[in-house]
Amino acid sequence: MSVESTTGPLTTESGAPVGDNQNSEAAGIGGPGLIQDQLLIEKLAHFNRERIPERIVHARGAGAYGTFTVTADVTRYTRAKFLSEVGKQTETFLRFSTVAGNLGSADAVRDPRGFALKFYTEEGNYDLVGNNTPVFFIKDAIKFPDFIHTQKRDPYTGSQEADNVWDFWGLSPESTHQVTWLFGDRGIPATLRHMNGYGSHTFQWNNEAGEVFWVKYHFKTDQGIKNLTQDEANKLAGEDADSHQRDLRESIERGDFPSWTVQVQIMPAAEAAGYRFNPFDLTKVWPHEDYPPIEIGKLELNRNPQDIFAEVEQSIFSPHHFVPGIGPSPDKMLQGRLFAYGDAHRYRVGINADHLPVNRPHATEARTHGRDGALYDGRHAGRKNYEPNSFGGPVQTGRPLWQPAAVNGTTGEHEAPSHAEDDDFVQAGTLYRLMAEDEKERLIDNLAGFISQVSRDDIAQRAIENFRKADADYGKRLEAAVQALRG
Repeated sequence: MSVESTTGPLTTESGAPVGDNQNSEAAGIGGPGLIQDQLLIEKLAHFNRERIPERIVHARGAGAYGTFTVTADVTRYTRAKFLSEVGKQTETFLRFSTVAGNLGSADAVRDPRGFALKFYTEEGNYDLVGNNTPVFFIKDAIKFPDFIHTQKRDPYTGSQEADNVWDFWGLSPESTHQVTWLFGDRGIPATLRHMNGYGSHTFQWNNEAGEVFWVKYHFKTDQGIKNLTQDEANKLAGEDADSHQRDLRESIERGDFPSWTVQVQIMPAAEAAGYRFNPFDLTKVWPHEDYPPIEIGKLELNRNPQDIFAEVEQSIFSPHHFVPGIGPSPDKMLQGRLFAYGDAHRYRVGINADHLPVNRPHATEARTHGRDGALYDGRHAGRKNYEPNSFGGPVQTGRPLWQPAAVNGTTGEHEAPSHAEDDDFVQAGTLYRLMAEDEKERLIDNLAGFISQVSRDDIAQRAIENFRKADADYGKRLEAAVQALRG
């Protein structure tokens, strides 16, 4: 067996040298991603196929069916029919998950939680695939496989390694904001019912007149926020690995249906270019004083799945599943996910995964010309499998789901356009200063406990410096705590 050389330039799998492994290709500065980006497609496609049949990320999950009810008129912003009138209800399926752990891992761990919501609308299924945090560690999908490799088991040791985690985070200062969230009090939710959910990305809404708005989704728990300390989580994970899944199932069984108040922040499209930071940057939030959240609905979970494998494990969600009136933004993490999620499902579950009961439309029917492959159910009978044809069948509408976005400039591996306050540390520092003193102490203890496990001083120091750039007191206290633990 040959051993891959560690010298020379980074290359693609076909041996071509890689010019830029930090920025994916875009249609002009700030424009959408390009399918011609060989490295991006190669990395994401390879990453999706590294393990079978378990999900690479979000393997450990729980889910439930529910109902979304519109509580405010938003027709001036979007033409989506499921949002068309106050009181309108839509069936939903929500899957919660940890990110880094495998299928047999414990629920009570420090990790972001996936918050993947499927709306079974009359115009098709709309998937809103987010997390329980409003931000993320990186801002470009080309870095996602590298990031997750640092969180999963090292290929040599078979364990998660602090060196890998902090080496990557230290070399990726954009992660400072999300790391502050993760190691703060909300890093380990007490239950799935007692945490918020977020669409995280920026999405497009467009109305009947063709006007465009950028939106961010917030799901605020009606049960109140409850979290676990690290010591409480360690004890619970050892005593009941299924604590979150059990709590969700039992609460629904006893009729104590968990619910969330659904809010959106809305930005007129014309304001995006001049906003003080890049509004499509997944590592940043939109401050509420700039765009106050507006309540639009209620989400309630009220029915448990009858078979975990059939309905939770085989459920699929893709950010690419839009409906008329809702679409993507130039967010480069979102652009990568538009490809990666569907590709993962086609590989993991099968090309016809959308035929399964949990995944197929419930309020309408799918009408395609796709045939055959694993799980194919013969739904087309003797109809033709091409379009256009002279024998009838589904045809195009001539109207896109979302409004086109103007692009300009040359193709290439562009960084996102620079705005006045585009900085990797400002919002992390703001979040730290918003914390009460006891919250800061727990944050420092949590971070120091992990950083102190790093074997090399330069990696530990670089990680600390990122927090110092966010806030001088933050860095000073963290450095002292790490030094105390490292002796």
